[in-house]
Amino acid sequence: MSATPETATAATDTELPPLDRVIAVANDKGGVGKTSITANLAALYAAAGYRVLALDLNRQANLSDDLGYRGSGIDDQGRGLIMSLMTDAPLAPVAVPGRPGMDVVPGGTALGDLTAVMVGRVSSQGRQAFGALARALVPVAGAYDLTIIDTPPENTMLVDLALGAARWLLMPTKTDGGGVVGMQLLAERFLIAREINPALSLLGVVLFGTSRTATAVHRGVRAQVEQAFGSGSSPMLTAMIGHSERIAAESRASGRVAHELESDAANQPAWWQSLRAGERGARRIPPTAGNVAEDYRKLAAEVLDLLAAAEGAQ
Repeated sequence: MSATPETATAATDTELPPLDRVIAVANDKGGVGKTSITANLAALYAAAGYRVLALDLNRQANLSDDLGYRGSGIDDQGRGLIMSLMTDAPLAPVAVPGRPGMDVVPGGTALGDLTAVMVGRVSSQGRQAFGALARALVPVAGAYDLTIIDTPPENTMLVDLALGAARWLLMPTKTDGGGVVGMQLLAERFLIAREINPALSLLGVVLFGTSRTATAVHRGVRAQVEQAFGSGSSPMLTAMIGHSERIAAESRASGRVAHELESDAANQPAWWQSLRAGERGARRIPPTAGNVAEDYRKLAAEVLDLLAAAEGAQ
C-alpha cells in the first residue's frame, strides 16, 4: 500500500507494540547527514499531522540547531536523558516551540558522562546494559506515530543504546570512502545489536550530499550495501538527498528545515527589489532549497511506504 506524509493511514492506524515505529538514524562516520535527516523527517511528519518524537543522543546536540530550540527553555543539554538512563525512569519528552506535533528528548554536553556510565554497566550486566534506552522509551513511545533517534559518530556505546531500542535502522552515507567505511563498521554493530534486540532490521541506506546524476557511483554504493548487509536485506533507498552545502549551513544557522527554507525562498523579495530598497547585503535563501526540500519529501514518503509494507506483512 502506498504511503505519503499526507495519506499513510496504514502506518498509523494499526495497533503495534510501542517500539515498532522507532527508527535509529546511524552511521559510524560523521558528516553523512544523520542529524539533517532526523530533523527534516521529524519536521515533515509533524507538519503532516503525525505525532513525532525526536531523540537526540549526540553530545553536540546539532539537532537543536536544525530544529531551532538551542538555548530555549526546553534545552537541558541532555540532563533529562542521562537521568532516565541512569535511573531506569521513563523519558520525559518536551514539546518543541513552534512545531505542533513534535516532541524532543534533547541531547547535549551532559551526555559526555554517559559513556563512562555505560562502561560500568556493561562490566556488571554484559550486553543487556544496552537495553537501557529501550526500557526508558517503552512507557512513552506509544504516544507517538514515529520516534526518530539521532546518533553520534564514532561512539559505539551510544550507538548500541540506539540500536538496542530501535525496530529499524536508517543509515545515511556519502559516496566517498569514509561514509562507506562507516557504513561497513556499523554493519558489524548491527549484527551484535541483534543479539539483544532481535527485532532490529535494516530499513535502508540513504545517499546524502550526492550528485543526483552520478548513477554509476550509486550502483557501486548499492553493491557495497549488499556486501555489508547481505543481498536479502533492504537495499539502498530510491530517494536520495542531493548536495547543497549552502542549504545545510542555512538550516543550521536559522533553525529552519528544508521545506521551511523553500517557503522562505518563495516569499522573499526579488533580488532587484532588495537592491532598490538599499539592502545590498541582505540575506537571501537560494532557490536550491526547493530541490533539497523535494528530496526530503521523497525520502519521507519512501520511509512510510517501507513501514506500511513491513506492517502489512506482519
